[in-house]
Amino acid sequence: MDDRGGSFVAVRRISQGLERGNTCHSTSGEVVAGSTAWLGRGLSCVCAQSRECDARPSFDLTPSQEECLQRLQNRIEIAYDSSIPEHQESLRALWNAAFPEEELRGLISEQWKEMGWQGKDPSTDFRGGGFISLENLLFFARNFPKSFKDLLWKLEGDRSVWEYPFAVAGVNITFMLIQMLDIEAVKPRTIVGAVFLKFLSENESAFDLLYCITFKLMDHQWLAMRASYMDFNTVMKATRRQLERELLLEDITRLEDLPSYSLLTR
Repeated sequence: MDDRGGSFVAVRRISQGLERGNTCHSTSGEVVAGSTAWLGRGLSCVCAQSRECDARPSFDLTPSQEECLQRLQNRIEIAYDSSIPEHQESLRALWNAAFPEEELRGLISEQWKEMGWQGKDPSTDFRGGGFISLENLLFFARNFPKSFKDLLWKLEGDRSVWEYPFAVAGVNITFMLIQMLDIEAVKPRTIVGAVFLKFLSENESAFDLLYCITFKLMDHQWLAMRASYMDFNTVMKATRRQLERELLLEDITRLEDLPSYSLLTR
């Protein structure tokens, strides 16, 4: 469910039954986040000088930073295509990571509802997030398997009777991050986007890692707000606000320094 009007179906809580990528180095140095005066070597802020209410920072990029951003933008542009073998294998890999002891009967199967897809064909849900939303889920499952399964099976906390569907919530998180970080822009237009680009230039898996942090943070907010199905949008907005605050903390030099990162590893 997102601000563009997407939606998902409510699912009843499931009872308990069942390496990071290459880095892309840059020359950017340490920075101080939290104001439009934020400057780093190779990532400079040029602020508009018109009326105060119209002022908006614009960040210049080094060639290496442009490369890193372009690669992420290329990933975002890839739609999920069920006819592409790589996409099929990634979907099977996601199933095997989630349900290693249960054989998948087909890429179109009622089994997918167990993971929180709206129907028997997950490809219909990927339209909102593209192939990268599948990559995000797979990265989560492979790099933080305990947290992944805790969220899949809703193992932590006093849960609502009607829970958010895990997989579709994941697609929504991908979409929210793309919006929040303004990834599709030619260069960062917000301080949060510029801060993230610094992390991306140092770790090409930064978007996937931030996705995992965000998913765990969203569930933490869900429990703290004692939320149920109809509260999902409210929880997502609260999650975004908290994430933006953490990204602008002055002592954050890498994503692992974010306070919410600890939720992934406890």
